[in-house]
Amino acid sequence: MKTDQEANSDSRPIPDYDRVDVSVLVIGAGAAGARTAIELADRGVDDVLVLGKRGHGDAHTTWARGGINGALGTHDPEDNWAIHAADTINEGHFVNDPEKVETVTRQMPDRLRELDEWGMAFSRTDDGEIDQRYFGAQSFRRTAFAGDHTGESMLNTLVAKAQELNVPYRENVMITKILSDGTRAYGAVGFDMDTGEFVLFNAGCIVLAAGGYAAIYNRHTSRDDENNGDGPALAYDAGATLMDMEFVQFHPTGMAVDESDPNWEPWSGRLVTEAVRGEGGRLYNTNGERFMARYSPDQMELDARDVVARAIAKEIAEGRGTENGGVYLDISHRDAEFIKERLPRMHERFLELGVDMAAEPVEVAPTAHYGMGGVRVDAYGESDIAGLFAIGETMAGVHGANRLGGNSLAETVAYGVVAGERIADRIDGPGVLPEEVIDSVFEPHVADLATTAGRSGTYDVDSVLAELRELMWNHAGILRTEESIQAGLDQLDMLREKAADIRIGDGTDESFELAIDLGFMLTAAEAVLSGALERTESRGAHYRSDYPDVDDDWQRNICFERADIGRMRLSTASVEPPSKAVQSALDLGYELDYHQLE
Repeated sequence: MKTDQEANSDSRPIPDYDRVDVSVLVIGAGAAGARTAIELADRGVDDVLVLGKRGHGDAHTTWARGGINGALGTHDPEDNWAIHAADTINEGHFVNDPEKVETVTRQMPDRLRELDEWGMAFSRTDDGEIDQRYFGAQSFRRTAFAGDHTGESMLNTLVAKAQELNVPYRENVMITKILSDGTRAYGAVGFDMDTGEFVLFNAGCIVLAAGGYAAIYNRHTSRDDENNGDGPALAYDAGATLMDMEFVQFHPTGMAVDESDPNWEPWSGRLVTEAVRGEGGRLYNTNGERFMARYSPDQMELDARDVVARAIAKEIAEGRGTENGGVYLDISHRDAEFIKERLPRMHERFLELGVDMAAEPVEVAPTAHYGMGGVRVDAYGESDIAGLFAIGETMAGVHGANRLGGNSLAETVAYGVVAGERIADRIDGPGVLPEEVIDSVFEPHVADLATTAGRSGTYDVDSVLAELRELMWNHAGILRTEESIQAGLDQLDMLREKAADIRIGDGTDESFELAIDLGFMLTAAEAVLSGALERTESRGAHYRSDYPDVDDDWQRNICFERADIGRMRLSTASVEPPSKAVQSALDLGYELDYHQLE
């Protein structure tokens, strides 16, 4: 531990800090981080440390309810990985990275069997096979599940496997900066959220598995202290390129509640899993119309998430919504015991709030759910900063303009294996942290953190966060226009000024954590708004009312890089064609026939 109060180049004192040397530092303890650590341990890399911001096992993965995709063919033996890839690319509106899509879809049957072998409590068919259900916009039943608590069951399984392999884990640590010289990453800086102590991590390789950025919106399915853009913002600050940040998925069915009621208010925007629709749930407006017949008569409620979300938004905007700003989702036509078996968590949640979804409809409305964008990485998950990997929701490329439901959990375990294998093949100890990086990056940053802690200011951090989330919902939500997006960017500049003048407690106070989150969120918000302004078309989850059609010239990815002065520097990159096998599946045009569920 460093105890002498040396001065850095700008003459500020350097606070005390702990130093940890490790070969591989995994930032994020959800499914992606856990599966990476397991792969490394299996391959003999024992010098690994997994960091989590919360208690062990308490990660956002547990909120993934509906299922995890893989072409097992339990019910539909004609399904295969290539059709899964074709569905993914179709629903990504052809701006996915086909190589990454193929990596995930090829792996997933084995990954599902592996989770099964490790004890995951999958729901079963009558003959004991892993059951699979329909999910939106998928040609076949390929979504494996554990009731409606799939993410929770999956993370429990992965944590247990990691513990069996003695993978080291440290909880309640928040990373604030990646130590990089702009070409290579050497470690990270963070603080212990219990003690306020600063920590320097010297690492031979870093894996960012820190989630996405959907919580930059005021209606979202995450808890407020997660998915604030940590992963993409940390990578961007280190010099990595971001991609596809304008594509934000608004899940069609978040909880629409009376926000004046203290029992219901905490549930505003929380996920009502797609499994409700996958098991036959129907959407109705206040006129009693099953309105998806107007928007998608063939696929109905199981069309892609962007289609269903916009349909609901339109019903509400045209006055056919509920008093709580939603529509009705009704599965009460199914047998009550079936609902309790297949949707136990959903049934229990609403029952605790006084609504029996087995007997009456529930109110739902679109809510920010997932960022399709993230860090641009190669085929193995490595960014353009050597030694810095990004996987799970922190990476870009798999989902394109709209994520296929059930692919998020799939991506975490598939790329956990891919990244872990790549790192294991080349890691050789913690490496050497250059003195120049300590002097020019670490010491000024930790001095900034020390100055930030306990700072007085004009504005309350909670109020600035609330303003940012409202700004994003109003100016980069489901329906976007040039005028609104530009107004959002202008307001963002004013919010940055407020953010520089907020009151902050010491390193153990929640306001200190929120101040760090605010910095990450401002970066993510700028990228979303800038990309949305740049992309003058409508594609997938990005819908421009002033450019309502798909433009073939925009079958490109937008990349975001740091600029020396001013806002982010944007450029575009072409999309590679899919493999012959996937193109053949695309040409055959497989598609779900919803009406077989009726």
